[in-house]
Amino acid sequence: MKAVDAYIAAAPKAAQPRLRELRKLIKAVAPKATERLSYGMPHFDYKGRLIYFSAFKNHIGVYPVGEAEQHKELHRFMTGKGTYRFSLDEPMPMALLKKLVEARVRKNEGSGGQKAGYGRRSASAR
Repeated sequence: MKAVDAYIAAAPKAAQPRLRELRKLIKAVAPKATERLSYGMPHFDYKGRLIYFSAFKNHIGVYPVGEAEQHKELHRFMTGKGTYRFSLDEPMPMALLKKLVEARVRKNEGSGGQKAGYGRRSASAR
């Protein structure tokens, strides 16, 4: 998608190769996911919200929509609820990120992409 291409091109130079690598990983694990910008950052959707990422001067943020606390092997990268921060000074743990995206895909497939109140109208709203 051109908007995501433009986002990566505008990111700090040191972050660009990592953003391209992360994008490639997400597309490989979830080839049917659609990508767009949401909240000013790349967002992937597959049967519901899948994952977001963003670039900063010294790190890349990854936001796995409700899965962050489930992956103990990534806890050292957690900086807040639902947020991973990967410093540009060290390699990103791509194998662990692949497992994270795979888990998000499985979760979305299992829920049919629907969370309570997400994408559904209640009977009183009809």
